[in-house]
Amino acid sequence: MLFSLAKSIEILQSTPSVLHDLVYNLSNEWTFENEGPDTWSVYDIIGHLIHGEKKDWIERLDIILSDSPNKEFTPFDRFAQFTESKGKSIKELLAEFETLRNRNLEYLKSKNLQTADFAKIGIHPKFGTVTLQQLLATWTVHDMNHLSQICRVMAKQLKEEVGPWVEYLRILKG
Repeated sequence: MLFSLAKSIEILQSTPSVLHDLVYNLSNEWTFENEGPDTWSVYDIIGHLIHGEKKDWIERLDIILSDSPNKEFTPFDRFAQFTESKGKSIKELLAEFETLRNRNLEYLKSKNLQTADFAKIGIHPKFGTVTLQQLLATWTVHDMNHLSQICRVMAKQLKEEVGPWVEYLRILKG
């Protein structure tokens, strides 16, 4: 599939409701367990998505679209959720994510991006030159990556319980 802003927005718009439907009423066993040392729980992943809404996608979009000659992105703290989410319930995190995502999508749409805008560049601290199209495609796939991660983290809570069916459950392998 070729990049399409409209198709990306389809995914980006649906993520808050998918998360809500998946985890809103779950017990802490589902949302606070992880896959072992140095891995994230559902709670941690949602906190990470929130931090991205605050400090990643829109900030970088603005840098790319700005008239400033400085196109360097500020490094993103991939672990900020461990302090920023403290004391919040999963329901509070889901509400915060939905609010931030809706605001960011309205802002994105207000930019009335044209084809030429997608080729504009920013400078990523690790990857160097990246385009607006790559940033927006990454935002979309980032959501799908973390939705998949959430399902995997939850599924692995029952890995030992499925017995021999583990052979047929790709999500439990690895």
